[in-house]
Amino acid sequence: MKKVLATLLFAMLMMGVSAQTANDPVVFEIGGKPILKSQFMKEFLQSIGKDPAAAPTACTYEKRKALEDYVDLYVNFRTKLADAYSMGFDTTKSLREELAMYRKELAAPYLIDSATQQSILREAYDRNHYALHAAHILVPCDEAASPEDTLKAYQHAMELYEQALTADDFYTVAQQEMRLQRQNDRNPETRAQADQVNPLEGDLGYFTVFDMVYPFESAAYNMKPGEVSKPVRSRFGYHIIKLVDRVDYYGKKQLAHIWVSGNDPNAKGRILSAYKQLQRGEDFAKVAKNNSDDRSSSENGGVMPELACNQIPPDYVQKIAQGLKVGEYTEPFQTRFGWHIIKLLKEETMPDFESMVPYYRSRLTRGERSTKPQSIFVEQCKQRYNYVDYTQVKTSKKRKAPYAASLDAVKAVLTDSIFSGIFTYDSLQITDMRPLFKIGDKEYNSRQFAQYIKKNRKLHSRCDMDMYVRERYDEFVNAMVLKYADSRLELDNAEFSALIDEYRHGLMIFAYNDYMVWSRAVKDSVGFDKFYHMASVKHNYEDTNDAVYFWNERARVTVFNVDDSVCLEPKKALKVINKYMAKDYSMNDIKSKLDDKVSRKCTSESPVNSQLLVVEEGHQDLLSKSEWHKGVYVHPEEVKGYRVLVVEQIVPPELKTREEARGYYLNDYQNYLEVENNKALRKKYNVVIHQDVIDEITY
Repeated sequence: MKKVLATLLFAMLMMGVSAQTANDPVVFEIGGKPILKSQFMKEFLQSIGKDPAAAPTACTYEKRKALEDYVDLYVNFRTKLADAYSMGFDTTKSLREELAMYRKELAAPYLIDSATQQSILREAYDRNHYALHAAHILVPCDEAASPEDTLKAYQHAMELYEQALTADDFYTVAQQEMRLQRQNDRNPETRAQADQVNPLEGDLGYFTVFDMVYPFESAAYNMKPGEVSKPVRSRFGYHIIKLVDRVDYYGKKQLAHIWVSGNDPNAKGRILSAYKQLQRGEDFAKVAKNNSDDRSSSENGGVMPELACNQIPPDYVQKIAQGLKVGEYTEPFQTRFGWHIIKLLKEETMPDFESMVPYYRSRLTRGERSTKPQSIFVEQCKQRYNYVDYTQVKTSKKRKAPYAASLDAVKAVLTDSIFSGIFTYDSLQITDMRPLFKIGDKEYNSRQFAQYIKKNRKLHSRCDMDMYVRERYDEFVNAMVLKYADSRLELDNAEFSALIDEYRHGLMIFAYNDYMVWSRAVKDSVGFDKFYHMASVKHNYEDTNDAVYFWNERARVTVFNVDDSVCLEPKKALKVINKYMAKDYSMNDIKSKLDDKVSRKCTSESPVNSQLLVVEEGHQDLLSKSEWHKGVYVHPEEVKGYRVLVVEQIVPPELKTREEARGYYLNDYQNYLEVENNKALRKKYNVVIHQDVIDEITY
């Protein structure tokens, strides 16, 4: 009976294997291990940037060649990888350290809630279509303030909110509040400024996404112009916000302007005169140069740098928002600074969402907006990995809770110095070793919590110690939950595991190629010498592919440079050179003879200089075509000197020596070693390519 059951089980298993193989046939066998079509196609389509879900298209010669080329590359890669594993490249210290560095960067996107982050990115994009003009009244309140101080600040903010709702002018309420804050400030310089009046106290001008702290931004973008918000909490305190304006806006704009200072009693007359000049067709740049009081831009035709909305005066933003088009200018308008005419020169258009994502990601580095995706991820991990907080366990008579714990042991070793970022303690002072919490199979106790506080010391506003410890405990829990999730990424996330393998294999192949080919070619002088003698005799000067291994015709040229004809006339120099060349003098001796002929009128310290050059045909601009033979040629300089070129010898084309063409031969030797190694690996790992399967592939 057992034999029958075993036979049936084996038959069922073989049926499953046959069915799987029919749907997903083996493409290669390397070292006895099969590689299925699905695995191969996934990597092939990824390499050419094609969506695996896309329907196959008509077969072309180019597509077939791309597939066949990739087959060759794929087999070479897989055999090298197998050999690299067998040689232990995956266990080297340098590879592990480099992979750990990459892993830290690669893991970051997997340690957040991607849906939440995507929602935040989309929210930023939607808000980025608009610019807001707002004013606010801030009631300062530290993040770590006690509950009593926080409540007091909130109640005061509510009083200001009620005043702002009934007051005729929001800025008046802001002025009164700021005056009181300055009067009560500890800094005497600030108190001395208490009576200074700013007619736009609390005005923030225009801003867009990421310009303000996230709670402020979110509140403002959910308001209507003219509306006043209830107190909004941020890390700075409580804000009462008034939304002044909302306009369509994105990116930077470039403006040119004409500004006449309000201090000029004839300001209006001057701006109207400038406007009439523009209407008569005069150039804006010229009118700005002659009329604008803005010295930083008037000399440049009134042109200002490209600026974002928070860098442009609010009055300018309003004028642009009224429909000003590129190339148009406004009528004169007055602000508290004087009179203005602005011209819109250039504006950015709104890119699509995908184009903006890298910029938004770069801005998600701190603040509540950046921590939200990770905070949600932490809560998800707590559920996934069965988080238990023993400090929250309640004991009872009916049910014993031996793991119930508290933070008292850590509180006992803390002093007020902790708020200054100072914390020293003896770990033996903490004797309560009951675990504080558990995540997965890891438990953490009071000693580990105290060590975390010490390692992550930071300045902190003085507050209630119970409140401080609870705040740092929450940080500790979140950090350890993230650490645990990070440690399990390869186990719990197939995509991340595949990504790490991809990086690991890339580093292994690089190290393997360096060991087997690149560095070997450089170090193996005997093998390189043998390869050079074998390869050099095969090169042909007539073959354009072999041009780099040969010298073209070359000329040996001595160049005499004469700085000034006053020192030595060209005719005299030629006479000396030809005379002593005929006597077979060396060029150094001829240089001495030229020096002897230098005129006493010459003021140059070294009137005649010489140098020996070897120039190659097709790679020089020293000699003209007619000068490409032995002879002496004079080249006048543009100023007052000249050059005499003595072509001493013409060398016919010849093969470069090994050292002269070392770089090319070294590259060829590396390619040779690569080919030979690939051949050896295919034999070593008994590579089998199922060409019939490849021939049926469509994509």
